[in-house]
Amino acid sequence: MGYRELNEEEQRVILHKGTEAPFKGEYTDNKSSGVYACRQCDADLYISESKFDSGCGWPSFDDEIEGAVKHQSDADGSRVEIVCQNCDGHLGHVFKGENITANNTRHCVNSISMIFKPAQE
Repeated sequence: MGYRELNEEEQRVILHKGTEAPFKGEYTDNKSSGVYACRQCDADLYISESKFDSGCGWPSFDDEIEGAVKHQSDADGSRVEIVCQNCDGHLGHVFKGENITANNTRHCVNSISMIFKPAQE
């Protein structure tokens, strides 16, 4: 699986662990059925059924595809960063204990870190 060429903004977020502006990402309000994959390497990360509206301004998921997402301590040590298991591309952060969903987990993911693959009709 090859890597996509990333533009400057994609590089800022995916390679340099940046954050896109809230409520601006193309997938924040997406409610279509399908799979969200890593923009850099195309590895599947999340299914649309795990996406929910958290109101935080970024796409939120309460579960990941098993083995797709790596959790690691953020550089500041206060949050848990999530990266693609396949290519280490920065996705965002994961928060637990907010009691928003039954899984009690919120993956807060930058839209720019993902591509959406619609379900086949």
